[in-house]
Amino acid sequence: MNRSARLQALSAFLQTQRAKLKPSDVGLPEGGRRRTPGLRREEVAQLAGVSATWYTWLEQGRDIQVSAAVLESIAGALKLTNDERKYLHSLAMESGGFAAPRPLEPTRIDASLRHILKELSSCPAIVSDRHFQIVGWNEAASHIFLDFELLPPEKRNLIRLLFERREFRRLAVNWERFVSDFLSIFRSYYGEYVDDEWYGRFLDEMRELDPDFNRLWEESKVSSAPEMVIEFRHAKAGKMQFHLTSLTVHGSSDLRCSVYTPDSNTRTEEKLSKLMAQSQIRS
Repeated sequence: MNRSARLQALSAFLQTQRAKLKPSDVGLPEGGRRRTPGLRREEVAQLAGVSATWYTWLEQGRDIQVSAAVLESIAGALKLTNDERKYLHSLAMESGGFAAPRPLEPTRIDASLRHILKELSSCPAIVSDRHFQIVGWNEAASHIFLDFELLPPEKRNLIRLLFERREFRRLAVNWERFVSDFLSIFRSYYGEYVDDEWYGRFLDEMRELDPDFNRLWEESKVSSAPEMVIEFRHAKAGKMQFHLTSLTVHGSSDLRCSVYTPDSNTRTEEKLSKLMAQSQIRS
């Protein structure tokens, strides 16, 4: 990402975070009528202990000098989470505190990870890289989502599929929440690998692909592992509810394993077992 794009992303992030807070959230009086939701720039500057002019320049995306200490003050004023703080630093600081991104080569998961996926027979699981390219999945995932084997490898991007494929829109009861949680993970990668120009190109492509994308992207949070309880309306199995656990796979490939565990208070696991058994009978 070039310097200009980085500053634009910083500007959008600060404005979004400021709009989420009410004066009462930070111990300030409500005051008079507000034309826009959230805190005023002057209020954020006051809370962070910086001048209103300097903060305005920062939020406008001007190329100004910033320090880690001042960014921490702003993060505190905006009540950012740890993931959001990292994201702020990566956009505002030239290096972001991270090493230059490694080229992302086509990834093949190793035998041990394939074995783990197979053993998770009652839990749909998907392995993806830092671009959210799907590089592995188990049989249960094929039954709940779609058979990824039928897609060309270059079409297996999870973020793109969430917007492009009707199967996903019909599956999730709250599709926007479903998508937003994945976008929050994607945004954490975007901040960590801020110098990887692939992200800028991909975001431009997604904005062209679907008008809903830009709104949901701008509203998305930053979280490396959000807690997600997902309700599906499966075409064959009916109502199903899963808890999503997102695990980082240790190693050099930046892989993430997303495991959907059936809610023990529902009949989801039973329905999944029947669905898979029926498929084996037909085949």
